[in-house]
Amino acid sequence: MTRVFNFSAGPSMLPEWVLKKASAEMLEYGSSGQSVMEMSHRSCDFMTIIQTCEQRLRRVMNIPDNYKVLFLQGGASLQFSMIPMNLLVKGKADVINTGLWSKKAMKELKKLGTCNLIASSEEAGFSYIPKTTKDQFDPEADYVYICENNTIYGTKYHQLPDTGAVPLIADLSSCILSEPIDVTQYGLIFAGAQKNMGPAGLTVVIIREDLIGKADEKTPSMLDYKTYADNDSIFNTPPTYAIYICGLVLQWLEEEIGGLDQMKTINEKKAALLYETLDQSKLFKAPVAKEDRSMMNITFVTGDAELDKKFVKEAEAAGLVNLKGHRSVGGMRASIYNAMPIEGVEKLTAFMRQFESENLK
Repeated sequence: MTRVFNFSAGPSMLPEWVLKKASAEMLEYGSSGQSVMEMSHRSCDFMTIIQTCEQRLRRVMNIPDNYKVLFLQGGASLQFSMIPMNLLVKGKADVINTGLWSKKAMKELKKLGTCNLIASSEEAGFSYIPKTTKDQFDPEADYVYICENNTIYGTKYHQLPDTGAVPLIADLSSCILSEPIDVTQYGLIFAGAQKNMGPAGLTVVIIREDLIGKADEKTPSMLDYKTYADNDSIFNTPPTYAIYICGLVLQWLEEEIGGLDQMKTINEKKAALLYETLDQSKLFKAPVAKEDRSMMNITFVTGDAELDKKFVKEAEAAGLVNLKGHRSVGGMRASIYNAMPIEGVEKLTAFMRQFESENLK
């Protein structure tokens, strides 16, 4: 068997340690006599799995006691609707537009209330993070919404906006668990698991307790955060196997990596290697403002669409897969999430130098 280096933006590669442990437990979890995929979500064995997963997440991220951890379904995209359904009380929210995912969130917000656009980088192809000041935000807004790491464009907030007393809501789908963060700076964090936390099918919401219970009484039960908070995420059948894998990823982070400080050091090393290659290249260009570069999703182009296609095709033949950029922007994108080993980035950069030497006119 030959495993490729998978640079997909999501679903993305998982740590081999996790895959091997899951493989060993596929037919029987512990002494249960059954696979996790077969067991009741209300069984003692699964209750231990979901509770352990939450406990590990709380330790790894240093989540305070006044925040609830919710294991949901529907992907991060469902949160575009659930957030305004649950948090709009005065009927308005501020949004910073940094790309496709924040635009999708704005579209759903406008169906339910007033969307105040505070700043946008759309005029420059979302190649930077707009700078904001505290006085730009409406102190009467229900919340301020951002997409902290932009998977498509390769930008990242390295300093959060100062929103004063207004809760900051952030989509961390493509950067959660990549480095330590101060959870208390947010009112709500959400993330689709399929990038840094586990497989597709699980969405994690971390929400401050005082923001729960604000949904209109007409809000369907399955779209009310309080439903999940009151039932420890087991109101109905949760994505059991995805939660199990998420727990293994967290175990890997804790026991094999040594926590988020160590994970950040590894991620910075990987990103620095790739950006250094891009900055020294005469063929490839990184379109993102240097101060706003993501260390999870790194975008680059040659300036020639046909040459970009050739690069992606030849890279795949070399075992470097899913490097094609998002369909809305083209070019290339290397998603180097936590599970991508440094060897993968080293092989990619070596291939880039070889490709440049063979194709630079």
